[in-house]
Parts: sequence; C-alpha cells; structure tokens
Amino acid sequence: MSRVGVLLMNLGGPERIRDVGPFLYNLFSDPEIIRLPIPIFQKPLAWLISTLRSSKSQKAYKAIGGGSPLRRITEQQARELQSELRQRGVDATSYVAMRYWHPFTESAVADIKADGINQVVVLPLYPHFSISTSGSSFRELSRLRNFDDDFQKLPIRCIRSWFNQSGYIKAMAELIQNEISKCEFPREAHVCFTAHGVPKSYVEDAGDPYKDQIENCSILIIDQLEKSLGFTNPYTLSYQSRVGPEEWLQPYTEEVLANLGKEGVRELVVVPISFVSEHIETLEEIDIEYREIAIQNGVKNFSRVPALNTYPTFIKGLADLVISCLEGPEMTLADASRLPERIKLYPQEKWQWGWNNSSEVWNGRVAMIVFLAFFMEFLIGAGPLHNLGLL
Repeated sequence: MSRVGVLLMNLGGPERIRDVGPFLYNLFSDPEIIRLPIPIFQKPLAWLISTLRSSKSQKAYKAIGGGSPLRRITEQQARELQSELRQRGVDATSYVAMRYWHPFTESAVADIKADGINQVVVLPLYPHFSISTSGSSFRELSRLRNFDDDFQKLPIRCIRSWFNQSGYIKAMAELIQNEISKCEFPREAHVCFTAHGVPKSYVEDAGDPYKDQIENCSILIIDQLEKSLGFTNPYTLSYQSRVGPEEWLQPYTEEVLANLGKEGVRELVVVPISFVSEHIETLEEIDIEYREIAIQNGVKNFSRVPALNTYPTFIKGLADLVISCLEGPEMTLADASRLPERIKLYPQEKWQWGWNNSSEVWNGRVAMIVFLAFFMEFLIGAGPLHNLGLL
C-alpha cells in the first residue's frame, strides 16, 4: 500500500518575542511580499523594515501572550488530519512546512524523505490562492525539488485552492451560527467577513485570483447559512492587515467597522474568512484593535467567530480534500506554482522609469530611496534612525 505524505503549508509565526525580528526579516526577504527590480536590495531592505517594525510587532505579540500560537495549532491540525485519514484507510503521515519560520519547508522535505513516503499531497492551509501566500509556498517547494534528486523522484499532487470545498463552507457556517445565536437579537446581528488583504496591483496588474475567490467564498457561506440553518443576516466583506502606503484591496476592515457603528449597527459578528487558525491577525488585530474601533463608533455587542483550528467538520473537510486529490485528476507542483500570465516575475525583465501605476516601479523607487537614505545615515552617523535609537 502506498504511504502518503500530506504536506501542510502555512505562513509561520514567531513563538517568542526574540523571534519577531528574524521572522519579519524572513517575511520581507520574500520577493512576493515586496517585489524589487534589483535583487541586491532585497535583503538590506528586509533588514531595514524588520528593524523598524520590530518594536511595534513585539508589542502586539506581547498582547497575546508573547508569541504566535500558529505552529502549535497547525501541528495539532496535522495530527487530527492524519488520524482522520488513517481511520478512512489511508496510510497517511502529515508534515508541517512553514514559509517564514520553524519548521521550515526544508525540514519537512527532509522528514518526508527519511520516512520512506511513496507520494506526497501538498495542501496549503490557505483556502484562497494568492501569489503572496500559496503561490510563494508552492514556488519555495518547487525550488527545493529542483535541487534535490531524491525529492524529484517522489510523485507530488497539489491542491491549489479550496475556498469552495463543502466541508470548509459548512464548518464556517456552523461557527458563524454558533456566534450569532449568542447575540441578544440574533436576527439583527450584522456579519462582517474580514479577509487578509493584498495589494490592489496583485489583482489588477498581476491577475491574482484572490479577490474573486474571497468574494465567491463569502457568498457560498451566506448561502449555506440561509439554506441549511435559516439565517438571513445582513453581511459585508472587508480586508485587513494593510501594510505600507500602497493601495490594497478595499474596503478596509477598520473603516467598515467604524461606518457600521455610525450607521446604527449594535450587534456585530466578525468572521475571519481567510484564516484557518488563531494568530496575530485574529487575536490582536481583530480582538483588540478592531474591537476598540467598533465600540468607539457605537457597536454595543462585538463578537468574533473563532478560527477553524481543529473543528471536527473542518478536519473532515481537509481529509475529503486529500482523498479527492489522490483519486482525482493530477495537479503537479509545476501547475500549482504557475503564476498568472500577466505577472512580472522577480527579478524584473526590464526596469522602466516614468509616472505610471505599476507597483513594481513604485516599490522599487521607494526601496532605493529608503536604502540610500539609510546608507547615508549609517555613513555619517546621524539622522532620524539614530534619534529613535534604532542605529
């Protein structure tokens, strides 16, 4: 019988305060997070950004207990999924591959080879595909495969996205129903879906399918609530976690929450639609920052639907995905990591100056200006960063 390795891919997160800086450095070193035209600037810029953002990020992590629970939850999801698959007769072993923190993808690949796995199913824990999440993880795995003869021999099947998977949709609807039922006036509660945002240019210039998948997913969840559970609550969709001056997908969650409060919404149920486990964006950004915004603008009862974590309906849905992947049409790693035709891959083929809407041009300009300013300050030994105690 074939031994199946199920590779769960996720972002990763700092488990201790001292991990925050290195984690941010790894994050911003990824060209799919900040795309620069000149590779030599990528790591210096990542170092600069991680240095400047560390204090604020450390404060946020301290507010949720000193570190991210993402690894612990993901490893628990892996154990639950492995158990579910084995109960169904699949000889499966689950592995966790984090993109920016331990356990890294290299570690998971090494474990897969050591365990004598016969074939691999790659399952990103991002329901919705984006260039900067699933895409980056698939390409990292592809890079490792290209330099590993033994790993190249293993058959790999991939699940690119699963925003419309029935188990996932059902699990989300059930958790929303549970939270709505706790409201004083359940039928009047407003449901606010909030998804992690991406730069608008990813969608409009690069053809990222993320926005369409998020919108379709929210409609499927609402339909499930209405048809199966009888709920017809009003709802909105927004995007959170914007970073930097570039325009991201709108509407922004903080603005939506403020407007809902001003419009008279008193009971609000916030749904983290693109997150399958608790981490900094749910525990700190939503539960602390967004709660405060909503309450200040008139919302009386602010509640948040918990992340899926190891919710049984969700785990069964993941098992369904794996089995369907094994039995259905093959999607290779090359297919899964393939980007939309319109995207400009890093490094850029051509660097163009001029006033236009290209995010690559703007990101490159800003990065070079910031890097040169930092370099000059480092040379002369004085400036804003020195005044802030960062140099």
